[in-house]
Amino acid sequence: MSLFTNLLNLHSGSKPLEDFFTEIVAYFFSLNNDILLGWLKHHSIISDDNYSSIKISTQQEHQALANHTEDSRLDIVVELSTGLNTDVLFIESKICSTEIPGQLKKYADLLSNLPNIRHRILIYITRNYDPKGIKTPAFDLEPKVIFYQLRWHHFYASLQHHTSDILAQEILILMRRNGMSHTNNFSSVDLLTMINFNKTLKFMESTLNEEVQAKFIATFGGVIRPVPSTSMTQWRWYSRYIIYTRFSGDNFWCGLGYFNLNPDNLTEYPYLGIFLEVSSSFGERPKIIESMKKVINDKPNIWTPANLTILPDCSAIFYQKSLQEFLSEKDQLSAIKDFFLESINELKNIKPYFDFPWKGVSTEEVTEIEKEEDPNTPLSLIAEV
Repeated sequence: MSLFTNLLNLHSGSKPLEDFFTEIVAYFFSLNNDILLGWLKHHSIISDDNYSSIKISTQQEHQALANHTEDSRLDIVVELSTGLNTDVLFIESKICSTEIPGQLKKYADLLSNLPNIRHRILIYITRNYDPKGIKTPAFDLEPKVIFYQLRWHHFYASLQHHTSDILAQEILILMRRNGMSHTNNFSSVDLLTMINFNKTLKFMESTLNEEVQAKFIATFGGVIRPVPSTSMTQWRWYSRYIIYTRFSGDNFWCGLGYFNLNPDNLTEYPYLGIFLEVSSSFGERPKIIESMKKVINDKPNIWTPANLTILPDCSAIFYQKSLQEFLSEKDQLSAIKDFFLESINELKNIKPYFDFPWKGVSTEEVTEIEKEEDPNTPLSLIAEV
């Protein structure tokens, strides 16, 4: 039995693994300062300074600087003081997701602007391989910011030296169950993925092509280039394989396809469906969110909400099914295509709820204005749902 896994499974919505794990690790470090310092020294992040005070906080909010578009919320902030000098570490943790484009640069800016700090350190730690290629000092800032990139399996290896601690034992179990103990070696699952990657890709591509894509364009007025070009970019950046169109730039749009392609553990299934999303900065956002709430109120068993609040996050509604529901079908390809067509109809049915033009951007228009799919599309929420 795993205490943390059971607690995480009590969450009624999508599992907030990254935030959950962040709080656990930060709490563990607050109880075990020696383990924190030992871990940092092992990676040459700090020297042998004799710190007299250690302060650890999570989800720390910082106001946007003049060159930022929005405020920031940091996973873990560590303040190390010798009494005379203070060193500050920002730790950004990723498990199933990847960096939101520009996120690390923004955090480095914040670090560089902190007053009365001796060493400014930015740590990017991930479960999956996500090379950044950031030279240190980072982004040529002054005062300078030192950048380190780590993997969670490094921390797992260090924590194995402290198995006499009950909390450490529970953390190790949680990490194993969520693929955070993996080394740089191929597993049997990795090999199966490599062997079947092209077959899986062709299957997904075929379910979104032809009549499905044609109906999507006819219903919503366009598509941001056909599969597979933009779909592969979406897979890389957001762990989803979709076709989509924009109704108002990056502010209001819809997408159809496969989501959660990099789940937290091997017991989870990807899901299929369609979504409608509004960005956090769109002027029409409050009105669109009210319409989304009406949809959820009228069709609670059909549509699923995601963050329908007036907070600095994207908000969306989904029509979806788990891929598991299609595995018993004799002809899965046809069943999935039929579901995609059904999903388009379901989104079409709720268009009257929204007092907003639904003409999407056409393929031709996109070809003129962008040569490559922009990874800055503000849809980080979808990757976490």
